[in-house]
Amino acid sequence: MEINNQHLLGGDNVIQLDCPKNKDKFSKNLPDTIVIHYTAGSSAESSARYLCRNDVMASAHIVIGREGEIYQLVPFDTIAWHAGKSYYAGRDMLNRYSIGIELDNAGELTKTGSVYKSYFGREYTVNDVIAAPHRNDPSNKIKYWQSYTEKQLDKCRMVCEMLIDKYKIHTIVGHEEIAPGRKTDPGPAFPLDKFRYNLLEQNRSDKLTTETKKGIVDTNLLNIRDDAGVNSTKVAKPLTRGTEVTILEERNGWYKVETKITGWVSKAFVKPENG
Repeated sequence: MEINNQHLLGGDNVIQLDCPKNKDKFSKNLPDTIVIHYTAGSSAESSARYLCRNDVMASAHIVIGREGEIYQLVPFDTIAWHAGKSYYAGRDMLNRYSIGIELDNAGELTKTGSVYKSYFGREYTVNDVIAAPHRNDPSNKIKYWQSYTEKQLDKCRMVCEMLIDKYKIHTIVGHEEIAPGRKTDPGPAFPLDKFRYNLLEQNRSDKLTTETKKGIVDTNLLNIRDDAGVNSTKVAKPLTRGTEVTILEERNGWYKVETKITGWVSKAFVKPENG
């Protein structure tokens, strides 16, 4: 695969679709961010064609199917409508800064007996399911999620590598991190922390400058843990909205913060003061 001068993917199993509703171009030196989503649809093709419709106020740059096929809707130099109302690291309305990658996945499933079912009625076996709490759920309740395929994850990695090289991408986030409380994608089945660490560790510093920053907790309850990662141990009661913290370090979408204690919190839920 390659990205040509028209900012389109070329290669085997890449299908270009027409999505004329998206015309606005990114500003200079943008995009610099990738946002990962799941489609919550029944197939990659149906989701891609739905997002191309003129009467649908949403779109994405690409949709990756479960066999690794790719549908491109919007050129990579053009703003797509995938992030919606969003905030991350001092910036809002992330459509203006980011490339949206959708992966064909049903998302959260409901369990009845030994059967797992999507909201659109398709049934799945236990082999297709990941049981895990969502990173944004303070209760840590176990829920059920459709797994991603290795072909999807490999193709997503390949595309992200090309985007990093061509557009100097420095941030990879999940939709759940830029719209917490509103979105849950790509969900626990997508190895988000490991994925971005493997792609970006050679392209950015994990630490802030030696000068610390102040931040404000921007969610009702924010778990504070002993290390960066949703599976790390909680070290205290959750921080409450409006709590002021000192940001000591940044790593893979997490802040090491200091209040009365020191621990790690999800970066998406801390609003730095003065941007």
